[in-house]
Amino acid sequence: MSRFVYADNAATTSVAPEVFEAMKPYFTEHFGNPSGHYSIGYTTKDAITEARAKVAAAIGANADEIYFTGGGSEADNWALKGVVERKKGGHIITTTIEHHALLRSGEWLAKNNVDVTFLPVDEYGKVSLEELEKAIREDTILVSVMMANNEIATIQPVAEIGALCKEKGILFHTDAVQAAGHIPIDVKAMNIDLLSMAAHKFRGPKGVGALYMRKGLKLPAFIHGGGQEKGIRGGTENVPGIVGMGVALEMAVKNMPENNDRLTKMRDRLIKGITETVPYSYLTGHPTDRLPGTASFIFECIEGESILLWLDMVGICASTGSACDSDSLDPSHVLLGIGLPAERAHGSLRLSLGEINTEEDVDYLLEQIPPIIQRLRNMSPLWENDKPKEVNN
Repeated sequence: MSRFVYADNAATTSVAPEVFEAMKPYFTEHFGNPSGHYSIGYTTKDAITEARAKVAAAIGANADEIYFTGGGSEADNWALKGVVERKKGGHIITTTIEHHALLRSGEWLAKNNVDVTFLPVDEYGKVSLEELEKAIREDTILVSVMMANNEIATIQPVAEIGALCKEKGILFHTDAVQAAGHIPIDVKAMNIDLLSMAAHKFRGPKGVGALYMRKGLKLPAFIHGGGQEKGIRGGTENVPGIVGMGVALEMAVKNMPENNDRLTKMRDRLIKGITETVPYSYLTGHPTDRLPGTASFIFECIEGESILLWLDMVGICASTGSACDSDSLDPSHVLLGIGLPAERAHGSLRLSLGEINTEEDVDYLLEQIPPIIQRLRNMSPLWENDKPKEVNN
């Protein structure tokens, strides 16, 4: 293995050294329970208060609107199920390409007599505002649309959706797990009532996230226990994780303009290099309204899982939206949701660059991927028998 390139930052990121250093004292020196009535308890309670303020500032919220969770999935579950419990039922609208934390929550609610509409998206993964407005009913209580997709990187018109929901008097939740720390967010300007995020997507630690809950909107407790998080999210706080999340998000927002300019250029070079050198390769997601570091592709006549295995042998970490990500042989629901047939959806590859990546990493990706694709096609009977006759970029 001549080189190691981590190109799966949408799955998780490495903890930044500054974040790790900020967390360390709360494992050893400042280990007190924040509920304790003694000095080391007060120290950790103050650290949580400081982190809460940092997270709030990063998205234009007030500190008392931030509730720490065990991650983005918990925040998503809390948002959907909490609104239904608060409203005593009603109609929910979401989309067909949400993260599984949202989809499975919606499906669970549907099995428990809640009416859920799963709105389709266009070929780029975008929600139509017209179709969304048509789907709204008198009993609609919540719209939940992710800010940016975790597989194809398409960014949704969140501000416009928020404005529509505000006009209709409907709560609006957005899963911003992929977006927080990567694109600008202002919950007030965007009319967002509820927002989910996870620290490990922006160089913070795993196992900690947050739910923004607009002031005046109080959801029922999702985890019952002690009086933590204003009594609506029980459990002793993950103090090191919370501290790390605050520092990581503050750093991500501060460095966002510089990082995004660099990542966008590398991403676009990657897209151009692959689509121009690999026949029958296609970009998925919106060509411009996409996350700065993520490029996602379809390669005809091969399986995404095979691509990952060959990439791993040359030191490249990437991901696919196909069966390798689950115990199922079904292709990605996101790729099916944008209209790809199952046989094409299986040939997917997502390359997500982050702060740690360099131009030399892109050089290596462009050096290794085309011959791997060709090698796999040479081994595949589909390549000779079912090879497309035209390229329809």
